[in-house]
This record gives sequence, C-alpha cells and structure tokens, in this order.
Amino acid sequence: MARFRRKTCITLVVLVLLVLLVTVVLKALTPEDSALSSPVGVELFPDKKSHSPISEEHNNTPDRSKTGESDQSDKLEAALRKFPPPNYYLHAFYYVWYGNPKFDGQYIHWNHPQLPHWDLKVAQGYPQGRHIPPDDIGANFYPSLGAYSSRDPSIIESHMQQLRTAAIGVLGVSWYPPNMSDDNGEPMDDIVPLLLEVAHKYHIKVAFHIEPYKDRDEVNMFANVKHIIDKYGEHPAFFKYRTNTGKLLPLFYVYDSYLINSEQWAKLLKHTESNSIRNTPYDAIFIALLVEEKHKRDILTAGFDGLYTYFATNGFSYGSTQRNWESIKAFCEDNNLIFIPSVGPGYIDTSIRPWNFQNTRNRINGKYYETSLSAALQARPDFISITSFNEWHEGSQIEMAVPKTGQTAYLDYLPNKPAIYLEITRKWATIFGGERQKWQD
Repeated sequence: MARFRRKTCITLVVLVLLVLLVTVVLKALTPEDSALSSPVGVELFPDKKSHSPISEEHNNTPDRSKTGESDQSDKLEAALRKFPPPNYYLHAFYYVWYGNPKFDGQYIHWNHPQLPHWDLKVAQGYPQGRHIPPDDIGANFYPSLGAYSSRDPSIIESHMQQLRTAAIGVLGVSWYPPNMSDDNGEPMDDIVPLLLEVAHKYHIKVAFHIEPYKDRDEVNMFANVKHIIDKYGEHPAFFKYRTNTGKLLPLFYVYDSYLINSEQWAKLLKHTESNSIRNTPYDAIFIALLVEEKHKRDILTAGFDGLYTYFATNGFSYGSTQRNWESIKAFCEDNNLIFIPSVGPGYIDTSIRPWNFQNTRNRINGKYYETSLSAALQARPDFISITSFNEWHEGSQIEMAVPKTGQTAYLDYLPNKPAIYLEITRKWATIFGGERQKWQD
C-alpha cells in the first residue's frame, strides 16, 4: 500500500507540473496588448447607457443593405469616435459667402473692397480698391484651406471636422432670402441643402442667422421664416430647442434687429397681434441683437425671446462689453429672456477697413479668447455663441490659419499651431458642459 501511495503521489506531481508548463507556454503566446485588455480597446466600445443626441440618431438609422454603404458608414462612425461629443449649447456663426473660380466662376468675398471712411478727409489717407486673390485676400489672416468656395463639398466636410474637433454643436449660418445677398456676394440659400447634409453626417445642427436684407420688415420676415421652415424644418440637422413650456421650436438669430422699431416687431412677435407668428406652425425662438443699453427695453417690448451680443470686440458696444454681461443676464432672468453672449478670439478688420485700427483686439496667443469664454461662463448664460468660425474679413475666425509670405503681409497663430483656437474651444466646451450641469443641479 505504501508503494502504491508513492506511485500515486509521483503521478499527481508530474501531472501538476505538466499543467503548469502548458499554462506558461500558452500565456507567452497570447498578445498582452490585445483590444480586450488595453485602454485603447476600451475606448472602442463606448458606454451604451449614455443617452446623448448622437446615440438617439444612431438608434434611428435605417438598416443598410449595401455592403459599400455599410463600410462607409462604419468608417465615418469610427472617425466620429475620435471627436469630442458636440455641445448643442455652444454655437458658432458661420459664413457661406466665399467663392472661387473653380466652383463659382470668380472669386467672391476674398476680393472684398477696402471700404472708405465716412469722413472724406480721413478717407483720403487710406488705400481703396479691391483685393486680388488668391495671394491678396480681404483678410488679415490666411486660411489653411486657401481662398476656398463655400460650395465646395470637400471644404464643408473639412469645416465640419474642424467644428467637431472644437466640440461645437450648432452653426449659426448667415442667411439671406433666395435671390438676395450682401453688397459683395452672391445669393446663398441654395448652399443650405448641402450644408445640412454634411452637418448631419457629423451630428452638427444648423440654425439660421438672418441678415438685414433689403426692405426687411415684419411682413416679409414672416414669409422668410415660413420659407426656411417649410424648406428645411424637417431636416434632422435643422436646430430646434425645447422651451420651458415643452415646445420644440427652431431658433433664429436676427442680426441688426434694431433697424426695425419695436412696434413693427411686435406685430410679428406678440401673441396679442392678429398677424402674429405665435401659435402658428412657424412659431420659433427669435433672438435679437443687443448693441446699445436702451435696446434691452426695445427687445422686451418687441416680443423677442432673447438676445445675443455678436461683436468680438470687448468694449465696442454696450452688449459686447464683457463687464456688462452679468447685469444683462440679470435683466434677462427678470424678464424671461434667453441670454446668449458672443465670444471671439480677437478682432482685426484693417484689410477691408484700413482706418479701423481702434477696434483691433490682439489675440495674445489665445488669452483674449480664454478671457472672453471665462467672462461668458461667469454670467451663467443659456447658450454661448462664437464670433466666429470663419468671418475672415474681421479677423474673428477660429478656423485654422497658416503663416503665408508674399507681397501681402498676413498675421498667423504662431508660435501655436493652426488648430489652437479649435483646441481652446474644445476645452471650454467641456467646462461649459460641466458648469451647466451644476447650474441645473
């Protein structure tokens, strides 16, 4: 019996050693950096409990039967995961008025004229004439995409990628009615369908920034809002906001709203007026431009739903002066108005207004922008608007710019890289999201 026990023990020891040896060999053959064990692998499988606007859109996406479409969509979804989520409370003003010979037959807006000073004596001391693209453009900075066309699908694609890099959720697209434009451009309403399509790919929303078109009044404003909602209102990229009353409504910025008096606006915006847009299928949230302090009362009596400040120059107007934002916010809270301060990375428009140096605001390598964003957050706004993504004429863009040498001298973002203002925006979009959560709690 003792001999049998010894043989049994020896056999068990040999089996244990064999199992241990096999385990060591198999472990040596397994890659330690596999997708299931590495931090990168975890990021590829986002938390499915999150309930963001992006996840809702994914759940509503129809099945794709074609392999090509499926592969392309999968690549896009993989690319989107590299971007931060869009913050739909962060808006950027966006301009689609640029053109070049390839897409438009000529340069548009890049050849902006140098505007004369209103005082003829002062005007004589400054150059006048048009810029000559592509080397000489109507801007103090030079875009990394060159003198592009707003109709170029690849440009819109690149812009959406830049916007997603910055975590911007909504574009405030500058808009004129069909067959109308600003003094230096061409009609642009026909660009909107493509803009909406590409924006939707990147889960970005589009709001309309209605410009002061010729003969604008309360009657044709109703007609133009109707046009926008009828034509674009059902598109999934069309921005709508749920109000405190539970209504899901479009939001319109109205530039230079003070050009129409409050009595006229009231005919459109007051519930008590017989021709009001309120309680119709075209009701919306209308945001007025606040320039002077007296405009606060005008905006209220006109029936607007809120106000924004637009200008990127701190101190240029009452509304754009950052030290006034907390008192403006208090006024808005007292009167149930939405407050949207506008922040910018700097301002310089001397390429088109060579005499306007007093309104220049140096970027200070991003410090001016961060100060503006900090001041906006301190006022606890409902939204923040950025002036601008690509208003190159006024040097308020956060779009990527590059150094350029030649006969025309351009500013640049050095010593920082071209994406510096997108990165700053991204940082503050996260801060803004966190602060909003605290305010709600």
